Formats: sequence, C-alpha cells, structure tokens
Amino acid sequence: MSAFAEFVPPPECPVFEPSWEDFSDPLGFINKIRPIAEKTGICKIRPPEDWQPPFACDVRNFRFTPRVQRLNELEALTRVKLNFLDQIAKFWELQGSKIRFPHVERKILNLYQLSKIVSSEGGFETVCKEKRWSKVANRMGFPQGKGTGSLLRSHYERILYPYELFQSGATLTVSTESLSFFCMLTTPGDEEDRLLLCDGCDDSYHTFCLIPPLQDVPKGDWRCPKCVAEECSKPREAFGFEQAVREYTLQSFGEMADHFKSDYFNMPVHMVPTELVEKEFWRLVSSIEEDVIVEYGADISSKDVGSGFPVRDGKRRLLGDEEDYASSGWNLNNMPVLEQSVLTHINVDISGMKVPWLYVGMCFSSFCWHIEDHWSYSINFLHWGEPKTWYGVPASAAEKLEAVMKKLAPELFDSQPDLLHQLVTIMNPNILMEHGVPVYRTNQCAGEFVVTFPRAYHSGFNQGYNFAEAVNFCTADWLPIGRQCVAHYRRLHRYCVFSHEELLCKMAADPDSLDVELAAAVFKELGEMMEEETKLRRAVQEMGVLSSEQEVFELLPDDERQCYNCKTTCFLSALTCSCSPDRLVCLHHTAHLCDCPPGNKCLRYRYDLEEFPSMLYGVKTRAQSFDTWAKRVTEALDADQKSKKDLIELKVLLEDAEDRKYPENTLFRHLREMVKEAETCSSVAQLLLSRKQRHRLNSRNRTKLTVDELKAFVDQLFKLPCIISQARQVKELLENVEDFHERAQLALSDEMPDSSKLQALLDLGSGLDVELPQLPRLKQELQQARWLDEVRLTLAEPQRVTLELMKRLIDSGVGLAPHHAVEKAMAELQEILTVSEKWEDKARACLQARPRHSMVTLESIVLEAKNIPAYLPYILALREALQKAKDWTSKVEAIQSGGSYAYLEQLESLLARGRSIPVRLDPLGQVESQVAAARAWRERTARTFLKKNSTYTLLQVLSPRADIGVYGNSKSKRKRVKELMEKERGGFDRDILSDLEESLEEVREPSTVVAAFKAKEQKEVEAIHSLRAANLAKMAMADRIEEVKFCLCRKTASGFMLQCELCKDWFHGACVPLPKTGSQKKSKFLCPLCQRSRRPRLETILSLLVSLQKLPVRLPEGEALQCLTERVMSWQVALLVLSNIYFSDIGTPRKQPRKTPLVPRSLEPPVLELSSQAKAQLEELMMLGDLLEVSLDETQHIWRILQATHPPSEERFLQVMEKPLKIKMKDSEKKRKRKLERADLSSKSKKKKLKLNIDKSRDIKQFAKRIRKEKKILDIPSKYDWSGAEDSNDENAVCASKNCQRPCKDKVDWVQCDGGCDEWFHQICVGVSCEMAENEDYICMDCSRKATGSGGGNKQTVVM
Repeated sequence: MSAFAEFVPPPECPVFEPSWEDFSDPLGFINKIRPIAEKTGICKIRPPEDWQPPFACDVRNFRFTPRVQRLNELEALTRVKLNFLDQIAKFWELQGSKIRFPHVERKILNLYQLSKIVSSEGGFETVCKEKRWSKVANRMGFPQGKGTGSLLRSHYERILYPYELFQSGATLTVSTESLSFFCMLTTPGDEEDRLLLCDGCDDSYHTFCLIPPLQDVPKGDWRCPKCVAEECSKPREAFGFEQAVREYTLQSFGEMADHFKSDYFNMPVHMVPTELVEKEFWRLVSSIEEDVIVEYGADISSKDVGSGFPVRDGKRRLLGDEEDYASSGWNLNNMPVLEQSVLTHINVDISGMKVPWLYVGMCFSSFCWHIEDHWSYSINFLHWGEPKTWYGVPASAAEKLEAVMKKLAPELFDSQPDLLHQLVTIMNPNILMEHGVPVYRTNQCAGEFVVTFPRAYHSGFNQGYNFAEAVNFCTADWLPIGRQCVAHYRRLHRYCVFSHEELLCKMAADPDSLDVELAAAVFKELGEMMEEETKLRRAVQEMGVLSSEQEVFELLPDDERQCYNCKTTCFLSALTCSCSPDRLVCLHHTAHLCDCPPGNKCLRYRYDLEEFPSMLYGVKTRAQSFDTWAKRVTEALDADQKSKKDLIELKVLLEDAEDRKYPENTLFRHLREMVKEAETCSSVAQLLLSRKQRHRLNSRNRTKLTVDELKAFVDQLFKLPCIISQARQVKELLENVEDFHERAQLALSDEMPDSSKLQALLDLGSGLDVELPQLPRLKQELQQARWLDEVRLTLAEPQRVTLELMKRLIDSGVGLAPHHAVEKAMAELQEILTVSEKWEDKARACLQARPRHSMVTLESIVLEAKNIPAYLPYILALREALQKAKDWTSKVEAIQSGGSYAYLEQLESLLARGRSIPVRLDPLGQVESQVAAARAWRERTARTFLKKNSTYTLLQVLSPRADIGVYGNSKSKRKRVKELMEKERGGFDRDILSDLEESLEEVREPSTVVAAFKAKEQKEVEAIHSLRAANLAKMAMADRIEEVKFCLCRKTASGFMLQCELCKDWFHGACVPLPKTGSQKKSKFLCPLCQRSRRPRLETILSLLVSLQKLPVRLPEGEALQCLTERVMSWQVALLVLSNIYFSDIGTPRKQPRKTPLVPRSLEPPVLELSSQAKAQLEELMMLGDLLEVSLDETQHIWRILQATHPPSEERFLQVMEKPLKIKMKDSEKKRKRKLERADLSSKSKKKKLKLNIDKSRDIKQFAKRIRKEKKILDIPSKYDWSGAEDSNDENAVCASKNCQRPCKDKVDWVQCDGGCDEWFHQICVGVSCEMAENEDYICMDCSRKATGSGGGNKQTVVM
C-alpha cells in the first residue's frame, strides 16, 4: 500500500438488536449469535431503547494518570522506519557528524525506502554498475526526466553507503589493517595532521585510511569503527508507553480532550465527522514528519475507582432502578460470574478478566492489535461520550495476521518476539486486507456493547472524549479454545494468568453446581486432559523417574509452580530434582530440568490416576441426565407425521429441563421455540376458527393473516413436531380462501366490472377473516363498477344529466384506479360535458345577446343541440324562449289579422311578454308603437276628463254612474262602489275587457259592449230618479229637519247650503266648492258626486274620437267614450225633438251686465210660463244632460229656461234652510257667508273686486303654454279655489289676457269668455266696455281662432 493512499474503511461487522426476551439471557444471546459474529471476530449489540443504566462512578473523586501515545510510533512500519533513521543518525553522530535529511522534489527523502529499494535491486555497486538509478527513482514515485536518479545516488553514497559498509563489516576490517600496518607504525610526525583520535578507545587513524576515507577531520566527538560497532550492536529497549506526569480528573481530562480536538479540526467537537477522524488517524500514524501526542486513560481498575455500573458494594445505597441494573446480567461486574460462565469457578479476582477495567479516551487515543488473555471473550460498554472505532479480525485469520505483521516488520519481532502480546503495535487495516487478512470495523456509540470472540484480534481508537468499561468472560464453548491457548503459551514461553487444568478439576469436583451444558463440555475436556496426563506420566516413568509425591499445587503461589522452561502454571503434575528443589518443569519439558540422572528426580502430582474416573463419573452423570433428556427431545422433535406426540408431552419435557436447570443450548432453545410456536399456532388457529373471538377481537390494531401467511401457517401446523387439534379446520379455511381466490381472479378479469358479483365476493371475503390481497382490488373494482352503473343509469335518462352531475361523476371517476371501462366512460362523459358546456355557453350568449338573435338562428342552435344527451338549462331556456317567441308571434299575427282589434291590456301583456323573451321579435316594434299610441291617447283623454287628484278612473268617469246614492270618504266610497259592481256583475267591467289569458275568440264584440253600456245607462237613470225622489222628500220634513242627513258628510243641515240641480240633495257651503257665478241662489250648482269630471266640450271629445279611430287598438275607455258620445248625440236629438214641439218660439234669455266673475248673470224678466208636461220633460231632459260628463250649452239654456219659469215662492225652502243659520252657524260658515254677501254687494256697488292668486294664475298660464308646446289638444275649464278669495285683493289680480295691464280700483271690471274656455279677463285688457259685456257674448281670441278653424256658427259675439 502506498504511504500516500487514502484510507478505505473496511466492511462493517454485524450489529444485533435483541428483544427483551433475548436480552434477559446475556450469555445465551451471545451463544445464539456466535455462529454469525465469530466470522467477523467482533460484533456490536444495541440494547433495547429502555435499557439505559445510570453512570455510577464518583465523578468528583475519580482520578487517574493516563498513558502517553506518540501516534507515529504505534504503527509497525512507521516504527521500523523511525528505528532505521535513529540508527543512521546514531551512526553519523558517533562519527562526529550531524545528519541532515535531504529534500528531493520538495519532500523529505525517505531514506528507509531508498535503502530497501537499492537493496532489492542488488545493492549500491550493482545499481551503479548497471545504471539503475532512474529505475530506483521511478519506484520511489519521482517523475522521469529531471535527473532525480543522479541526485538519489549522491544522497545514498553520502549517507547510506557508509552505514551499509559498516553493517557489512568492511570498515572495521580495513581500519584494523590500517591500524596495524599503516597508522600505528608510522614515524611520529608523518602526516599527523590527518590523524584522528577515537574519543572512546583513544586509538588513532588517518582520515585517508578509513573506508570510505574522510576528506576532513570531523568536528566534535569521533568514534572509531570498532567503537561504533560496539555501540550500535547494543540491543534496543523494548517499546512501551510512558505514563503521563499529570494526574487528571474526569472534568479536567475532558476539557483537555475537547480543547485538543476542536483546535486540531478547527470546529466544534460534535461537528467533526467520524469518517474524517478515521482517515486523519491513519494518516498520522503513517507519517514520519508529523509527531502528534495524545493521552489515554487505559486499564484503570474498577476495583480502585469504582465501576460505571451500579454495584452492591455497600459503599452507597442504590436508588430507584439502580437495583435492577445492579443485578442485570449485562452489568459487566456480573457477566464474568454468571452461572454459565467458566470464570465463576475461579476464586481469585483477576483484574481485567473478572474485575472490569475502565477506559477514558480522547481523540486519536488508541488500543493496538491484540487478543485477550487465554483467548477469552471480551465485552466493552461505552457509558457516554463520543464513539469508539473498532477493527476486528476473526480467529480463523489470527495466525495469518501474525505472519503478515512479522513479514512486514521483521525488525520489530526480532527485538520483541512477543510484540503482539504487548498491545503496543498497530498496522493499517488496509495493509492487512491487501495481504489477505479479513478486517471488519464498527463505530461503538454511547450505550452500545462490543463483543470480541476468542482469539479474535482487535484494535481501534477513540473519536473523542468518552468513558468505556470492559471485562472478559468464558463460556462452555471456550474450554477447548482455552486448552489450545495454554499449548500456544507453552510454545511462546508466555506466562498464564491462571491454570487451565486447575479450573477444569475444580469444576469437576462439584458437578452438581455446573450448568448441564458446561458439565458436558467439562466432561469432554477433562477426559482429553486426563488422557494426555496419563501419557505424560507414563513417559516420565519410562524415563526412570521412580519417586513420586502428591502436591496440593493450588496452595502454592503461581510464581512458585511455573515451568522453568515454558512458564506454564503447573497443576496436575510437575517434575523436580534434588539438585534444585525450587525449580520445576512441566511434564512436557522434563529434559529441560537438569542433567541429573532420572533417579534423582521426583514426580509431583495433584491427583492419582485412580481418582480420575470418579471425577469423570460425577461430571458424566450430570451431563448424561441431560443427554437422556436431549435424546427424548430429539426423538420428539424429529418424529414423522404418524408418530408425532401431543403438545402436552413437549410441555412436560420443557418443564423437566427448566426444573433441572439444563443448559440453554440449541436443543433446549429449540424445544422452547417449538412449544412456544405450537402454543402460538394453536391460539392463532383458535382465533381463526372462532367467530366469537374474531368479532370480539376485530379492532383496528389487529392484523389479519395474509393468504401466503395462511398457507405458511397450514404448512407450519403440519410441520410442527406435535399434534394441533385445529389443524384440519384451518386447512379447510385455506381451501375456502383458495376458492375465493379463483373466483376473485375470474371476477377481476371481466371486461366490464359486475357490481353484484363483486359485492357478493366482498361479503364472502370479509367473512373469511384472512388478509386477502384481492379484497382491495375487489373494493376498487366495486367502486369502479358502481361508478360505471351510476354513469350508465345517468346517461340513460338525459333529463337528469346536468353539468354539475357530469362534473361530479368525472371528479369521482378521477379518484378511481385506472380501468379501460372507466377510462372509456370518462372519455364519453368528458366529451358530453365538453359539448354540453360549449352549447350551454353558446345558448347563454344567445340569451344575453344584445341585439337579440332571430328565431331562425336560435332554432338552428336548438335543433343542433337537440341530440346532446344531457340536461342543458340554457338550451332548454333557449328552446322555451323560442317557443314563447313563436306563440307570441302567433298571437300577434292572430291579433293583427283578426276581424277586431285587441284590447290595450292584451297588447300590453303581449308587449311585456315580448320584451321578456330573449329573441328578436320583428312585430315587437309595431306592438310597442301601438301600445304607446294607445297609452298616449288614454293619457290625453284622462287629462281632458279627470280633475286634478280625482278619485275616479277614466273608465269610471266615462261609464254610467254605479255609485249613485253612495256617500262617505273616497276610500269607503270606492269600496262601496266595488261591492255594487261585483253585485251587478255586468256592464262595462274592466276585468271583463282585460282578461289577458282568454283566447282571442272570447273577446267581446262591440255590440255586447254597447248593450252593457245601455244597461248601465238604464240603471243609472233609475238610480238618479230614486235618489232625486228621496232627496226631494227631505223637503217635507221641515219639522224634523235635524234628523235628516244631508251633504257629503251625511250630517244635519246647518249654515249656508246649496242644492244640487241633479241629485236634488243639499250640501253645506263648507263641504263643496262654490259655483263660478256670484249669486248662489241663481246659479246652477252640481255637487262633486254628480259632476265627477272636468266635462269637456263635445268638440274636444270629437277630436279624441277622431284620434281613437286611427288606433288599431281597442281601449275600454275608447269604447266608453264612443258610447258616451252616442249618448250625448242621442240626448241632443231628443232635445231637438222636444224644442221643435214646445219651444220653437222661445229665445234664450238675455244676460245681465256683470262686473266680476263672482256675480252671475241673471235672466231678464218676465218669468216664463210652461205647461207642467213641458216643464217635466225639460227637467227630465236637463237631468239626463246633467248625467253626461260633457259640457253642453243646451243644458245651460234649459236650466235658464227652467229658472225663468220658477215663481218666487219656490225659493221658500231655501229660506227655511237658512233660518237655523243664525243659531247654529259655525265660524267658518259665518266667514264664508260674509264673503258671498260681499261678493253680491260688489256686483251692485262695484266697490269690491276679486283678487286671483298671482302664483296660481302664473302656474295655470305656464301649464297652458306647456300643453300648447306639446301640441296636445286639451279643453280643461278654468278652476279657481274660491276658498281663499276673501284674503286676496281684486286690484292685484292677473287676468287670462297675455298682456294683462293689472288695473286698479274702479278700473277693475271683468268679463267671462263665452267661447268655451270660461276664462276671465279685465274689460280694459281686452277692450270691452261694460255695455258690450252686459249685452253681448264675449269670445276671447283663442276661442275665436278655434271657432274660425272649425267653421263656427252665426251667433253674434264680441271678439277682441
């Protein structure tokens, strides 16, 4: 091996981790692992984790002195090199020269290697002669071509060649001749300056007479060749370790050790890798240049400082679990003296063998190659600290290791033949392995044991600071090895630690105390020993030794009974002579005692030959009882199937062995294992076959047998050396399991998994209580089958196949194990899902598209998505929308193409439906325009008819009254009207006309509507007649007037009251709006119940009807308006007929002049006289006209005529009505009466004027202007809130003229337009005089334009 090669770690030795059961018998466990471990020489044992003995040493008082170790002196080859260099240095130093080791290629020249290589090449002269110096340089590892060979020759010739000549004796010979013939006879003074005087013997020599000759006289002391030879031939001192000067405690040594390691590796001690320390150690021990010194506290007797294990020595009380560790067999204080141990029969405490030694190590401290005394076992426990690295060689290679070391370092063995027994030499394991020596290694960590086997060489070193304890032990198997060791010691002349013969005889003397296995081994060894002893004694007798004497050798000290020749301790016999009584020899070396005749010699013996049989018998008896038992056990264990014994018989044999304390040998352990195995098999079989137990023990922690284990278990049952009753039933279970296996394989090979078959197999398998490998696969296949069934059932009903369901199926399918059917179904699902999502996205986009798609486009999409086997909500929504669009279009087409128009409500419903349909509907725009036009007409009509904040709907206003005779607030009134309408269930009911769900064929015909309207008219007339009669009847109750209810408030008469010309009921002046004229008694008054609307003029209604005719829509309000118009026209025809009959010669009464809007015109006298029939017909006609919600001039004319026909006496009831005013009139009624009286006086005195509210007038103007801008035709009569007129001044009022001059005081005269707008104007603002205003009708500019545009009549009017 090259000196510079990196260390390669040897293979690891076995490591054992015993169970607690194995650990309970230390020597039994070691004997159990011996066949394996002895092949490597060493092994490591890791105790169970819970076995952690406390450290029992007294740390404070623990003191020791370590050994000093120079690492490069430990290694054999390195020590040979160092010895050689010491000899060279000493040689030159004796001759007065101090040698300096030369450098070649920047490295110190290895003179030892150079000497060996030159010697192997034939010597200096041969190498020079044959010019081999280049070859020498190559062999030393120097590169070629640099002249290294010449340099090596120069160094060799200068340093080594003189020493070589000295070793050969040439120098001494030549120098002697020189002394005799040249130097000593030379005359004095002949070249005396070249003479050298020896500092040892004072002989003189010329420098040129020496070989080789010296060039100069050496400085300092010089020895002649004779003295040099004498000095160099002195034997070297035996190599050994020196003791350190300093004494350490554990703490101080640990601090020193850690400091050394951390400084050396320049890192914390715990971070240095063990591999790095190992390589560095072997590099250091092989290095000549580096001199590293360490200290090792080795071989410290535990007897002096105490053991690391707890012991019962009485020095201190044991605490806690220390008692258990103190009695443990693994406690190294106990192991040598265990029952199975041989050393327990040695009474003497042998330090290191029976008494443990302690070892305190540091980094690089080492123990050299050695074997234990008497080739015994050893065991080492590392209590704590860093690891200890071990190297071991098995016993089979012990002699080879010795031979290799002697071969590689013969110089060391020449000076120390027993070098390997001195524990001072190591050699690199790689070198030993290169020479065929098997070496194994291990790192022993804290808490671990290392065991070395008999004659196993071992060595190692410490990785760092640690504490270990070691001891020897011997078992029965060691006895023959121990006897061989004594013979080996005899050949080496080495002292024995104890007498092997004495140990055997002592054990034989007390056979009952022996372990049976040990007794058998003792019997065998004792027989061989006695046989050999008999031969030796006979040989002595044949020599002629006649005298003999018995000697109790054990009473003698060991040093007094050692063989003079081989140093063996004698016990059975020895030979002595009278010439030297203190000298004795063993019978193997009788010839080495003395030269005296045999007759002078005496045989000393311990036992007579006749005593040997009795000693053997006792041991034999002990051993044979075991043999008899062993024979029975062997027969039982080796019995065939037919002759097997019952388990109980094996148990009896086991109990017998335990009672007799038979050895824990292989047979004993085998029997115990068989019994244990049989009991275990019986229990397992019982569990397998017992359903009750199986269900009871069925838990998570319980593991079932696999099929292979069941097969093995059945084989095991039938291979057991005893009979198990459950074996046959277990075999039947195995047959069932195999049948299940075949059926499972068939099911698993199906192309399509069958869930029912798989479920049945799973049910069967779960009942077998065996770990069946097919079960997970069957469960897996069952999951697949159920998933496939679910997919199949799902796809069979496309209406259930939603996107979420498909995604869930795919997600659950992803978690399944791979299967072609699953993959196929997954692909199908994924394809359907992809297509479905695509069409769903498309459908969603179509439903949300702006602008919307046409029906053709959507129909193509729905048609294409029709065959997708999935529930697609957006496609269905699209299909539904498309169907709705078709239905809607069909309805619209049916309406458009029908014989009659649809109602607005129907179109509005269609429009709402159409707008909600996400499809482009071509007729939708047309419907929207029709609905918009109809709504605009209805709004226009409502503005024309309805009062502001009216409680009536337009349809109610246009229809005949259904609420005649109903009083109260608007809410209760509406409720009452509704009840009446529900009771009648006929006429013009909006619900009938707006039933949106009925078919088009059920739409009411116009004739039906007209008939219903006529029926309503008839009921209205009948109702008003009844109401008028009831109200007129109240006049006859003047004496009980306080019981009669009047007015809207339905209270008794009080204050100023007005009579309605239509219903004839009387109303409180505070409950109803006042009429426009100033004289309440002379003006026509209609109550709010009778005049429900603004009552536009007929011309305005006709324009609305013209617009209605253009609408392709039916409106209930339009039909009602048409019916109302026809009713008006019918009334006008009736009036015309009546006027032709009775009033052809009667003209319209003339108007009186007026000063203010509050002063009504009065008819001119004289009062008309009419027949009662004519008067009744006029009153009936006026009543019918007043029922019409239209402003007709004819009704005003009839009223004036009738007013003219009334005699003054007819006003008497009003005076009666006013009479209670003076008693019960409220403050508000008083104020209102005063206002009206002032208004009446102003018309006469022209001093009181009306003041309109300026803001209200402005609002009316702005509203009229806006209406004109919108080009809407409105005919809304002016309405003023007269309730606030008393608080306004007439002078500041603004008239309806566009250029109002706002006259003041007397200039404020008013005139009202008779053209239909009924607006009031200042006379000065419109250029009308008082006479003109009194005698002629005034028509404003706006009404004049309207009249001109419509071809007005020939009535005489004033237009300004």
